Amino acid sequence: MPELPSGTVTFLFTDVEGSTRLWQEHPAAMGAAIARHDALLHTVVEAQGGYVFKTMGDAICAAFASAGAAAGAAVAAQRALAGESWGKTGPLRVRMALHCGEVEVRGGDYFGPPLNRVARLLAAGHGGQILLSQSTHGLVRGALPKGVFPWDLGEHRLRDLLEPERVYQLIVPDLESDFPPLRTLDARPNNLPLQPTPFLGREREVAATVAALRRPEVRLLTLTGPGGMGKTRLALQAAAELSEDFADGVFFVALANLTDANLLPAAVADVLGVREEGTRPVQERLVDELASKHVLLLLDNFEQLATAAAVVTTWLAAAPRLKLLVTSRVALRLRAEHEQRVPPLGLPVRGAATAPDQLNQYEAVRLFIARAQAVRADFAVTNENAPAVAEICHRLDGLPLAIELAAARSKLLPPQAMLARLERRLGLLTGGAQDLPERQQTLRGAIAWSYDLLTPDEQVLFRRLAVFVGGFDLEAADAVVGSPGSGELELDVLDGLGRLVDHSLLRQEEGAGGEPRFGMLATIREYGLEQLAASGEADEARQRHAAFFLTLAENAASAFMRMEHQNWLEQFEADHDDLRAALEWALGREPETALALAGALKDFWFVRGHLSEGRAWLERALAAVPTASPALRSRALRGVSRFAFSQGAYADARDLGLVALELAREVGDERLLTDTLNAAAVGAMNSGEFDRADRFFTEALELSRRLGDEFGEARVLGNLGEVARERGDLETAEARYEQVLQIQRRSGWGQLAAANLLNLGLVGRQRGNALGAVHRYRDALTVAHALEDRETVAYALAGLAGVAGEAGDFLRAARLLGAADALLETIGATLERSERELHDADMVAARTALGEERFATAWAAGRALTWEAAAAEALAAAESPVAGGTDTGGESG
Repeated sequence: MPELPSGTVTFLFTDVEGSTRLWQEHPAAMGAAIARHDALLHTVVEAQGGYVFKTMGDAICAAFASAGAAAGAAVAAQRALAGESWGKTGPLRVRMALHCGEVEVRGGDYFGPPLNRVARLLAAGHGGQILLSQSTHGLVRGALPKGVFPWDLGEHRLRDLLEPERVYQLIVPDLESDFPPLRTLDARPNNLPLQPTPFLGREREVAATVAALRRPEVRLLTLTGPGGMGKTRLALQAAAELSEDFADGVFFVALANLTDANLLPAAVADVLGVREEGTRPVQERLVDELASKHVLLLLDNFEQLATAAAVVTTWLAAAPRLKLLVTSRVALRLRAEHEQRVPPLGLPVRGAATAPDQLNQYEAVRLFIARAQAVRADFAVTNENAPAVAEICHRLDGLPLAIELAAARSKLLPPQAMLARLERRLGLLTGGAQDLPERQQTLRGAIAWSYDLLTPDEQVLFRRLAVFVGGFDLEAADAVVGSPGSGELELDVLDGLGRLVDHSLLRQEEGAGGEPRFGMLATIREYGLEQLAASGEADEARQRHAAFFLTLAENAASAFMRMEHQNWLEQFEADHDDLRAALEWALGREPETALALAGALKDFWFVRGHLSEGRAWLERALAAVPTASPALRSRALRGVSRFAFSQGAYADARDLGLVALELAREVGDERLLTDTLNAAAVGAMNSGEFDRADRFFTEALELSRRLGDEFGEARVLGNLGEVARERGDLETAEARYEQVLQIQRRSGWGQLAAANLLNLGLVGRQRGNALGAVHRYRDALTVAHALEDRETVAYALAGLAGVAGEAGDFLRAARLLGAADALLETIGATLERSERELHDADMVAARTALGEERFATAWAAGRALTWEAAAAEALAAAESPVAGGTDTGGESG
């Protein structure tokens, strides 16, 4: 066999599109056609100096030392195929892909990530198409046949789930150039997460999973196996392969951090963008959403939510085209369930003499080599270390996580020394709990071995960090672990985090603002928690964890109405699982801490649409500590009142607000009293008790001015304007709103400005001043868009829709109404009474003017817009003149 190109190699992979169907329809003719196809491609490849190193059915794999030669071979092959007479089979449509990269040559074959990449690129193409990767494109410029040029198809996520690839198509003048969109993950909706490393092996398991889910009778497939078996990665790859099969997409739902089965519908709803609507439970909204969808849900780490299995049955019954792929350590035990056990990675025969260049055919060894080379580029399997590598993989029973942990030590230890350490450590652990599966004991041994390689300070750091559920940043780590020099820890925390990342005990990713964020795999975290409990430090670590998030939440509580609130919202969304964990622990150990934390988080839950969850935490905390201070109870009851109001329970909101006010008066804290008066007045106003609302607002205004609280003063003035408007005194209402804007201009409270600009827009409509209303709604939308204040965006869209309808542009009105309705549903909010009455009238007017069919089409088109796109469209439209009315003047906030 000739010497294969080595080092950086360009690969040309090809296969015949639709070959299965052709074999079924023309078996005899297809045999002759494929023989001719193979001969033709071999001839072309060899003429260009390439080598066909593998043939699999109708697929050809060729290697070239030159990217230009590979591209020339692809062009020549397509021309030759197009000029051939194929008889009964008709033309063979062959797709081709080129990619280059560094690989290893062993035993007449190639090994390395570039092979997986070119195979995924090939799978994205169509018969007759030639695709190039970014790396190949850079090498073929100036080396292409005359008249041939690359066409940029943009970035695409291939089904290997790695970083997106910029893909090019070779345009050949005398060949077809128009093809359908590429078969990539971008072709269907999905949220499948990018993976840091290539998926190695498991071809049989992926094929079996894909085949099972393509069977009509399989609606629920559960991949089972112990922790660390690689169930998640296998399921993700299978979902990627199935992405074209589901018209409405494939979606990944991470459940590892959930312990409350009641939160399962909310977790799935969050992923699908389904939000609560008024008092309707999220489960009902989710069932409605799934009923008509052709979708695949990947529910990952289901084992701790066993009591939620009945919910899965409900989804399957309500949604005939829904399919579920579940990973779990135990089966769900449902009638609809099909279980598929995930086996260990393939291993060489134990004790057999296997040549180094043959070990790579075994999945476990291939994974070990890949991960070892990631930390030590010159790592290779040799005659000396091959037996140790094979034995390490056996000792770890082919478990992917255990192998990765062991391979990470290659930076420090050769395989022979690693095996000696591993053997001693595993020998100590095999006498552990006998009711654990053997492989799980082995995995715990591998983790324990990595833990024992840490210094004492690194071990303290590792086990204390295990209290974090959903990841953490450096500030959080410092708070929970303790600062160096404090007498507890002499290690610099940042240095220690780096060491834990090097030991594969932590994963690092980029967080908000480019800051590093860290997290543990669930199995490693479980071991860390065991060590934390054994150390006697668990209660102190959890107390520090809860105290950190309480301080964070209290510091943020005053920022939600200001320009910087978006940063807090994003941080709390990232930390939501840890906030839940802190609340759960505190409810059992420090209920007053739980009550304080829930009270501080009420604005976050409200803005992000976690209405039911926020209300439930507050109510649980209130019940857990009935003797809490009046200040804490008042704050929490204000939160429950606010959630009740947003869900349309106005009577509950009023009553809760009054109780909160009574407690605040008992405390005697004037700032607390001001806030509570304002909340109680809002509840009274929306229950039609305007005199009571006026009294409360007036008292709150006097207190705010005495305290020098400009923000409180502005907020109350705006609400006094609302009372005046509800009573029909539009002139007084407008004056109050303008007062708020004057204060806001000095202080920069963007969200407060947006709310009052909305109110001025509403007054403009009620006074028949369409142009003034447009200007105010536009300015409110501009401010809200910058703040990402989605509730105000929805209100502004609804207001601009109404003005468009009044000007006779009912198509625009219907479209903006659809966008507003969709956004309100997404965040779980409802319009307040006045806006709801106008909205409903605007809907009737647009439906009457357009007719049901035209209205429904325009409304649905608006619903399909993202909130950002809807805001941009509304702002552009608001620049055009509106008939009727004159502007009342006044600057925007």
